[in-house]
Amino acid sequence: MKLPVRYLALLPALAPMLAAADGEAYRYYLAGNPGDVRTETRGLIVMQGGGDDVDENYRRMGEFAGGGDFVVLRASRADEYNDYVLALCGCDSVETIVFEAREAAFDDFVVETIREAEALFIAGGDQSRYVRFFKDTPVETAINELAARPAPIGGTSAGMAILGEFAYSAMSSASATSAAALADPYMADVTLERSFLRLPMLAGILTDQHLLERDRLGRTIVFLARLLADGWTDRGRAIAADRETALHIDPATGLATVYATDTHETPYVWFVEARNRPEVCRPGVPLTFGGITVQRLGPGGRFDLGSWHSRDAERYELEVTDGAVSSTRGSAYGP
Repeated sequence: MKLPVRYLALLPALAPMLAAADGEAYRYYLAGNPGDVRTETRGLIVMQGGGDDVDENYRRMGEFAGGGDFVVLRASRADEYNDYVLALCGCDSVETIVFEAREAAFDDFVVETIREAEALFIAGGDQSRYVRFFKDTPVETAINELAARPAPIGGTSAGMAILGEFAYSAMSSASATSAAALADPYMADVTLERSFLRLPMLAGILTDQHLLERDRLGRTIVFLARLLADGWTDRGRAIAADRETALHIDPATGLATVYATDTHETPYVWFVEARNRPEVCRPGVPLTFGGITVQRLGPGGRFDLGSWHSRDAERYELEVTDGAVSSTRGSAYGP
């Protein structure tokens, strides 16, 4: 007889087999102690641009979680994170919930697992599934409550994409590319979401990932142009990270530090600010947009989100003319 998924926490040895049963709205996996512990937590926001994970993410999240229960949220794959994170974070347990349907976000066990967590990490994949499954549900509320406790919250790739107040929601069948978005800022692939998660220090900020690897700075600029042109904000700001590169933010102070793997050749985090509304941003017409400032920061570099400034960053200015990006001061972006 198939047991309800909510009972799987009591059967950690059988959880992977039972959780995969057909018809469930989610799958649940556990490594470590199945019991709940309560520890003192501190706030930390971890954002990685995808690729191989930065070990320091989980060491520091475990430290800020006080060694409590670490929860991973996914919308694809299985429990690849559990043993890896448990070996690094010094936590009581690592639990993974894989969402298969929106109904899971209303399940009591799922919601309580998130509320009782001491750390939460959102894996990569397809951020449109997170938006469809979490938006306006008890899971969204639980994540926001956990961040406000405060406790460490993190995400990589698609998981990073949804951490800001503004997000590229990827609701179309194809991911937006820089070339196509610059040629038409209102093309079908440019889908944006707002007021999803409410994390400290990320108000008014859009996030993007895999920046250099997938040539995405152009589309990040388009996203900011849209936010300004559509009246969603009067100050366009974005944080974008390349693969194998993470930004750790202290939400109490707004101070952030870059971490990266030892092997990636272009480990940067990019802080992009648009001071003015775009000159031309309308459907079917290439973007024209000036006054864009970029600060690029490498491993060990520190950034103050409050002042939007870093002494460690390389700075330059960009403009977009008829869909073409060029540098007006400093060097063009690149390795």
